[in-house]
Amino acid sequence: MTPAHGVTQQYPTAQATPSSPPPHRLDDVPGWFPVLDQLLFDWFLNRQETGGQRGDLLEIGVFMGKSAIFLGRHRQDEERYTVCDLFEGEAPDGANRAESAKSYGSLTRRAFESNYLSFHPALPRVLQGPSSIVPGEIEPGSCRFVHIDGSHLYEHVHSDIGAARDLLQPDGIVVLDDFRSEHTPGVSVATWEAVLNRGLRPICLSTQKLYGTWGDPEAVQEELLAMVRGREDCNLSVQQAAGQRLVRLKSKKGMPAPDFPPSRHAPAEDAAPAVPAPEPAVPKQATRPTPARRPRSRARRLAHDLLPPLLTRAIRNARRTAAN
Repeated sequence: MTPAHGVTQQYPTAQATPSSPPPHRLDDVPGWFPVLDQLLFDWFLNRQETGGQRGDLLEIGVFMGKSAIFLGRHRQDEERYTVCDLFEGEAPDGANRAESAKSYGSLTRRAFESNYLSFHPALPRVLQGPSSIVPGEIEPGSCRFVHIDGSHLYEHVHSDIGAARDLLQPDGIVVLDDFRSEHTPGVSVATWEAVLNRGLRPICLSTQKLYGTWGDPEAVQEELLAMVRGREDCNLSVQQAAGQRLVRLKSKKGMPAPDFPPSRHAPAEDAAPAVPAPEPAVPKQATRPTPARRPRSRARRLAHDLLPPLLTRAIRNARRTAAN
């Protein structure tokens, strides 16, 4: 959710302040990117890469960068990754200006870039401005994956979907955020209009996003169904509507997020426990050997046991005197 075109945002406003600590994990980055959608992003992108598909990546609307950071991990050599957001720039209309001031006063390009660079060595190509500038900046038919998470206004979503259709490869994937939230009817109207009248074919629906293509969805749907049926942490239902097969997915409690490397700010994990240094050896002081005692004779033992102590000491002293 971003102020790229103007949004009536009903989610809590995520704030990033100068005193905010840098993110250690992806979950530390403010934003809305559910675990199920992380899983689906990873699955669709890995499928493309395993199949040898190459193409550019695009995200419209980045907020603080959570999904953009995740998507950036999948940029392959020779691919271009572009993000577009208004950030703190001048909005093109009054609705944008009001929304940006109300819900996104702290959203700055600097905050996004700082978060992104916590996880990646370099930034993607950043377009600062309304998404209407995107078609003039990206080559038609060059993208394999487009994530649209910008405006919730019908006119802008309609335009963004049209841009995605022109920018995507024939079997590329488009992801539309907030297509069925109660506070975003403009997204819903533009999304289902594209399905009914503009050739968009749904692949699957998550709680928050619609995944679709302008190609044939059957093969990728079958692979997706096989993957989901092999999991125990995802609810699945398949419905038919207006000639479309609609695959609905919903995560169960405890679904794990895909592995994602920690940021450069994270403390070292799984470090080997410190082994205490051995204590230095202390040299023993030299001592005079204790002479071995001669065993007492039987007569001496009897004398020691039977004679009074005073008499015994007198006899012992007399012997010592005679020996000297």
